[in-house]
Amino acid sequence: MKDRITAMFIAFFLGSFGGQYFYLGKTGRGIACLLLFWTFIPSLIGLYHTIIWLMMSDEDFNNEYNQGRSPRMGYAYAPGASVSDELAKLFVLKEKGALTEQEYNTRKAQLLR
Repeated sequence: MKDRITAMFIAFFLGSFGGQYFYLGKTGRGIACLLLFWTFIPSLIGLYHTIIWLMMSDEDFNNEYNQGRSPRMGYAYAPGASVSDELAKLFVLKEKGALTEQEYNTRKAQLLR
């Protein structure tokens, strides 16, 4: 997953050499910028990308550069909570009818990874 802020900083600091293109997986454009860095055109392109990505929302960036996928947010349980405690809580929810058997098994599998 490519991050908008990271791409923005790379474009600002390494845009003269096409760093943002290498980061985004556009190697051909990155090589072109490396070959033409002495013309200062890649510097202007890097500055342009910095400004555009500064104003762009994360959702728009993800749609354009991450095929619409959002960054992974991690697990739903609190850090430091033991897996056995979380499994016990899930079991209680299943017994109360708040979770179906399928939901219980799915969440249990996620916890045990």
